[in-house]
Amino acid sequence: MLPLSVLDLSPVPEGSDAGQALRNSADLARHADALGYRRFWMAEHHNMPGIASAATAVALAHVASGTRSIRIGAGGIMLPNHAPLMVAEQFGTLAALYPGRIDLGLGRAPGSDQATMRALRRNLAGDVDDFPRDVMELAAYFEPAVPGQMIQAVPGAGLAVEMWILGSSTYGAQLAAALGLPYAFASHFAPGQMREAVSIYRERFRPSERLAAPHVMLGVNVFAAETDAAARLLYSSLQQAFVNLRTGRPGKLPAPREGFAEGLDPRLQAMLDQSLSCSIVGGPETVRQGLRDFVASTGADELMVTAQIHDHAARLRSFAILSEVAKEAVPALG
Repeated sequence: MLPLSVLDLSPVPEGSDAGQALRNSADLARHADALGYRRFWMAEHHNMPGIASAATAVALAHVASGTRSIRIGAGGIMLPNHAPLMVAEQFGTLAALYPGRIDLGLGRAPGSDQATMRALRRNLAGDVDDFPRDVMELAAYFEPAVPGQMIQAVPGAGLAVEMWILGSSTYGAQLAAALGLPYAFASHFAPGQMREAVSIYRERFRPSERLAAPHVMLGVNVFAAETDAAARLLYSSLQQAFVNLRTGRPGKLPAPREGFAEGLDPRLQAMLDQSLSCSIVGGPETVRQGLRDFVASTGADELMVTAQIHDHAARLRSFAILSEVAKEAVPALG
């Protein structure tokens, strides 16, 4: 069975607030745990009215406390925003509380605009080109401490935190391959270089103590409902949010709107078609076939599924449908 995992942006729907969004995330994590999903990741974004997971490590602690076996992690932490030692301490704390269950996905994008970057870091002296050095520094903090070591992550040193490199271009693929780390590609919103990046990662991968063979996880939007029409209506919330973001009007997750995409300017329609091309939207049979086609064409080792659905009950139902149809869809690939 191909592993399925969950990426949750802790969406804040119109008419709701961040507190309810975080409670919904915890409920979704319990739901995913019971359904057998492998991981539950949350993402760091800042100054985004529709995303409540900015304090990612804090949100993950809240989620982890209500789950039993599902792996909990960041997808990801935007390392240019943080000192590696602080990230090691935060995720070391999570690993101390929830042993053997913590993932740490690392990205080199800021996850925000220039003004927010300044508010986060106070200055722009750091550079995304420092990313490889910061990743290696961070990894070193998770190694067992040695006598005389001046700086330790406490908690953190010697704890098992599974590190991943995230990417939406070939840069992350090259770094993940060189360091022998698993690689997650953001194909759910930036699929343009997906195939090239995966090819580079697999071809250049160097085995490491952390990982013996390449492992690729691909992001995919899945909106499942009882019928294709019902799923398409749910999907319109993501389409609206994406248009709002790309046109400089980020906000809370909009309620579904019938016929939204059809009424758009053709240029915005084309943008949606390209950016959200890695999406599976429909009833059970449509989702089943979509899974088969996506995995067969990409060779993914794991899927990271996200669903920006306005109604929480409908989001729970979408992940339940996906879990059920995947049991039939993925084995058929063999």
